[in-house]
Amino acid sequence: MTWLEQLRNSRFPILAISVLLVLLVAGLLISVASERAIREQMAREAGAQADLLASAVSGALAFGDRAAAQDYVDAVQVNPNVLAAAVYDERNRLVASFARPGQDIPAVARPRDHATTLFRDGRLIVVRPVEQGGQRLGTARLRLMDDPPMQRFMRYASLILVLALGALAVGILAVAQTALMRANRELADQAQALRDQIRDREKAEEALRQSQKMEAIGRLTGGIAHDFNNLLMVASSGIELLERTTDPERRRKLSEGVRQAVARGAALTSQLLAFSRQAPMKSAVLDLRGQIEGLRFMLERSLREDIALVIDIPGDLWPVEADAGELELALLNLAINARDAMPEGGTFTLSARNLAGSAETPDAVRLEITDTGVGIPEATLSRVFEPFFTTKEVGRGTGLGLSQVYGFARSSGGSVEVRSQPGAGTTFAITLPRTRKAPPPAPAPSAGASDRESGGAAVRRVLLVEDDDGVADSVGQMLERLGLDHVRAETAPAALALFEADPAFDLVVSDMVMPGGMDGLTLARTLHDRAPTLPILLTTGYSAAAAAAGSEFPLLLKPYRLEDLDQALRTVAAGRGA
Repeated sequence: MTWLEQLRNSRFPILAISVLLVLLVAGLLISVASERAIREQMAREAGAQADLLASAVSGALAFGDRAAAQDYVDAVQVNPNVLAAAVYDERNRLVASFARPGQDIPAVARPRDHATTLFRDGRLIVVRPVEQGGQRLGTARLRLMDDPPMQRFMRYASLILVLALGALAVGILAVAQTALMRANRELADQAQALRDQIRDREKAEEALRQSQKMEAIGRLTGGIAHDFNNLLMVASSGIELLERTTDPERRRKLSEGVRQAVARGAALTSQLLAFSRQAPMKSAVLDLRGQIEGLRFMLERSLREDIALVIDIPGDLWPVEADAGELELALLNLAINARDAMPEGGTFTLSARNLAGSAETPDAVRLEITDTGVGIPEATLSRVFEPFFTTKEVGRGTGLGLSQVYGFARSSGGSVEVRSQPGAGTTFAITLPRTRKAPPPAPAPSAGASDRESGGAAVRRVLLVEDDDGVADSVGQMLERLGLDHVRAETAPAALALFEADPAFDLVVSDMVMPGGMDGLTLARTLHDRAPTLPILLTTGYSAAAAAAGSEFPLLLKPYRLEDLDQALRTVAAGRGA
């Protein structure tokens, strides 16, 4: 009996057919389940992208900004599965759209489309309403590939592979092992394809977030322009009235008004730089008890008479290392917010305590700032540190105050938290790491002008490097007021030429950002190489330049007062650094 007859007489054919049928049914079930899972995943991802688009264009539809809406629609093109997209306003008029070659712009099927996700005619159609503040502004529509070629290939390959394995797996263990290996490879390919889709979706989301950030900057412009126009109005009218009056008391009040306007402008600029995280930090070891007590007067002036100020700082509070100016600005921002939250009066409490660390967390100091105001709604609580976010009307807030508080805490190596309930007040908690360094001793009284010395010789002659004529004139008058002679150079190359011709300068004061191919930092380095003992003071009002200076040379930030310049010159001349 041949092997073929033995095979025909045995139960092997029945077993083979049974195994083949079982494998075929299993393959069909797996394919159906895989098809359903893939479609559900596609629907979720497409819905998420449509939600992002609808959220992004809400502001553009609210303000009728077609260009911005088109930018948001163009951003979804990074997803290759998106065939076409469109945004319609509340009257179903097309506002922005795009379509790949051979595709039509998604049309409005009904007068008022609701949120839908459906597969139709081999395509995935997603519709999302665009709403803001409960008001419907329009709809966003996406058309995507229902069955991308790669996924179709994967599914068909799976079915073919299962059938082939069914035919080969009858009684052959080696073939079964090969099939398992091939199935594992296919699962890896499917996982990689899914990761690629997720990466494409993240790119689209990042593009939309960037567009939303630009929209937020646009919302900020009105408030910033309003504040600066008010400050410029105070300054310009005060200067004009100063020229028209000789009454000493009147001139004193006008001068004070102009000085306050300049101080407010500098504070607003400081908030902007703190938000951008480009303002140079001047960290120092701080005694918080003395620092906050010294701020009591400013806090009282920031609050109203019907708001009680309570400061509870223990005497054994640990020192911290932070920027004293940024700390004071953060506390003043919180005081102003608390004042606005207590229109009928209340209590503003500033307390502090030591937090002992553990193996995982270091020692820290916790500042708690509490008010008894109206509280913050839960819907708003998660956005209070968001840059440019404000619930105040235009002109009363820029949305940068709490952003500065957040930036200060993070830049100091700490954190900030907020707790609040409507009607039960609000508490902000700033946690700063403890430092083992000792606070510096109290500064000695300022010496007279004759005691401003550099290396034992009195400072009399200053090289002033400043390209702006107005600034150069103002600083020159300050130097003259301090009893110093000065020679001005408009550029760094001109300053080098002056120094080469006459090196008898006792000190150099230079702006950092200047024309002429050489900036102030390069000039300072060049002069230091040629005259290592020559004191050099850099000044700037530009945050990126200030950050570049680091601690290499002493730095004085614009705008500054006569007292600030005097103290900086004394410090540089004495060789004590910035």
